[in-house]
Amino acid sequence: MVKYQDETLDRTFAALSDPTRRALLARLGDGDSLSVSELAAPFAMSLPAIMKHLDVLIDAGLIVREKSGRTVSCRLTTQPMERAMNWLNRYAQFWSESFDRLAAFVEDKPWSTQSPASPNVQTKRRASRSRAASARGRKRSSPPGRKPGS
Repeated sequence: MVKYQDETLDRTFAALSDPTRRALLARLGDGDSLSVSELAAPFAMSLPAIMKHLDVLIDAGLIVREKSGRTVSCRLTTQPMERAMNWLNRYAQFWSESFDRLAAFVEDKPWSTQSPASPNVQTKRRASRSRAASARGRKRSSPPGRKPGS
């Protein structure tokens, strides 16, 4: 039986859905390990708000928090992201193969140089007589405050 629900994958994608959390991960990707205050420095939000974002990332398993004395630092973990990448790569392979088949199909078909929607002299549409007559015979409205015919 196919397993359709994967809670780890759900938590990973939920954590990655927020731009602040993605920015935190990007900052951690640049270095080995950063303290919480170093992580929070470029953001215009409170330290408790940053901590909530870090808790979501920890719950998803994307980062690990380590305490050394009074300093709490965070570092990336790889396993949840690897699982997400494996899941995405399966679909990337599917779409790549589908696009390759589509490209092969399109390249094998000879295309005419004239588009079927392009008008030529014989197929130009003319306005119907009733439409042309109604455009000529429209009555103009009178200026505000005046009665028609006065």
